[in-house]
Amino acid sequence: MDKVVEEISKIGIVPVVALEEEKDAEPLAEALCKGGIPCAEVTFRTKAAKDAIHIISTQFPGMLVGAGTVLTTEQVEQAVAAGAKFIVSPGLNPKVVQYCIDKNILVIPGITNPSDIEIAMEFGLEVVKFFPAEAAGGLKMIKAMSEPYSKMKFMPTGGIHIGNLNDYLSFEKIVACGGSWMVKKDLVAMENFEKIETLAREAVRKMLGLELMEIPDLCVNGCITIGTNFMERALYHLRLQGVAFDEATKETDDKGKIKAIYLKGESGSQAVQLVQK
Repeated sequence: MDKVVEEISKIGIVPVVALEEEKDAEPLAEALCKGGIPCAEVTFRTKAAKDAIHIISTQFPGMLVGAGTVLTTEQVEQAVAAGAKFIVSPGLNPKVVQYCIDKNILVIPGITNPSDIEIAMEFGLEVVKFFPAEAAGGLKMIKAMSEPYSKMKFMPTGGIHIGNLNDYLSFEKIVACGGSWMVKKDLVAMENFEKIETLAREAVRKMLGLELMEIPDLCVNGCITIGTNFMERALYHLRLQGVAFDEATKETDDKGKIKAIYLKGESGSQAVQLVQK
C-alpha cells in the first residue's frame, strides 16, 4: 500500500476544506491538529487554495495536506508545488490521472460506477474516491461494487457525517472517509476555530469508540482493558497524544492484524491493555 494511503487510512477522516481567504489556513490547520486530525484536503474551488496549501504544508510539516477538486494538470502542478502530498478529483479524468502517475503523485479520482472502477484499474490505481457517496448509493453501493472488484479500496465523500462515519469505516474496503461537517464554511467565515477543533475531536472519539471493558480472561493478573472500534487507528491517534505501547506484548489474529497490546507503564498498580472490540 502507498505510504500516503497508509497514513490516510490510519487517520481515518479526511476533512474537505474550502477556504475563501488564505489567512484562515493557519488557524484552521491548527484547530484540526489540536482536534486530532492532522490531515486536510484543500479544494481548488477557491482562488486561495494554492496559497492555503503552501501555508499549511510550511507551518505544519507534520500535517498530511492534499488538494481536492483538481480538474486539470495545471492545478496538479500548482498543488504539488505548494506542498500537496496527494491529489483528489471529483471524477476520473484520464489526462489528470496519467499525469499524476507519470510524476509519481498519489491521485485518488472520483468514481460512481463499475465502468469507472475498471478504468481506474487499467491505470493501476488501488484507491478511488466514491463521490457523491450518499447520493450515489452509499455504503450499499460500495459493498455491491466490491464483490467483483475485490482489490479496489474506496474513500467515500459526500453526505458523510458523524452519524454514519463508523458505518462506512467498518467496511474493510474503505480506507478513510472524506467530510466537511467539522470544517463548514460558516464556521471558517466566523473564525470559530475553537468549534472546528471540538468537532474534529468529537469525530475522532466517535471513530475510535474507546471504552472500558470487562473481559477478565484477557488479563491473567488483572488489568484495565480498553476496547476500540479500530485498532490501527487507535494506535495512530493515541501515539499522537504521546501514548507509548509495549510492542513485545502485542497479539495478532490469523491475518497479522493487532488485536491486543499493552500500554507502557501502569495506571496505579494495574497494567493497561488496548483491545480490538
